[in-house]
Amino acid sequence: MKIITYNVNGLRAAIGKGLLDWLSEEKPDVLCIQETKLQHDQFPALLFEELGYHSYLFCAQKKGYSGVAILTRQKPDHVEYGMGIKKYDDEGRFLRADYGDISVVSVYHPSGTSGEERQNFKMEWLADFEDYVVALQEKRKNLILCGDYNICHEAIDIHDPVRNAKNSGFLPEERQWMSQFLSRGYIDTFRHAHPEQQEYTWWSYRFNARANNKGWRLDYCMVSEPMQPRIKEAYILGDVHHSDHCPAVLTIGE
Repeated sequence: MKIITYNVNGLRAAIGKGLLDWLSEEKPDVLCIQETKLQHDQFPALLFEELGYHSYLFCAQKKGYSGVAILTRQKPDHVEYGMGIKKYDDEGRFLRADYGDISVVSVYHPSGTSGEERQNFKMEWLADFEDYVVALQEKRKNLILCGDYNICHEAIDIHDPVRNAKNSGFLPEERQWMSQFLSRGYIDTFRHAHPEQQEYTWWSYRFNARANNKGWRLDYCMVSEPMQPRIKEAYILGDVHHSDHCPAVLTIGE
């Protein structure tokens, strides 16, 4: 089973840059999308259906903002929209699909880059997300949590850890949260597979950052510890260019 997470930074824009051709060639079993930035009446479900995908969208109340989706070849047994927490669900940040004993989540963690208010919101989200996932795992033990976490965990995950030490996405409290979350029984599959590899999944549109590979690893395929024996490979598709992010891939076995 090949699962890909991809922050497309606007689904319609990414389609305009060749996303559908890439999808038809890459053929993931599940594609978890973040930042769809559209409403249900703008969602191109038929285009995905033509490529063999069932599609599920959880959009934000605010138009042109946030939103997550799951495209899947196999129809899920159940799809859960949101976490049941209004202030987060209004922003369309969490979507879960269940397949037998496995649950796949597309999640878009908030950014704190716009100022103190949103940084505080992000820290509240992180605490509530952790509580929600830990409680969920009591019922759904095999979790795959794919998405844009908007956090670089360690110095290896960012091009300039010294100068970015006070920037949202690499703040000490965010990095501590990531360590704490992982310690509660979750695995960063890319780092598990590649302990010393320095690769990124996001580059600023400014300062020619992507051409110079001055990036951040913000996108993760996390799994709960019971899934560890099923991890086959995890890798990053840094040459895919439909967004300021690139896809991250996880393959799992039976």
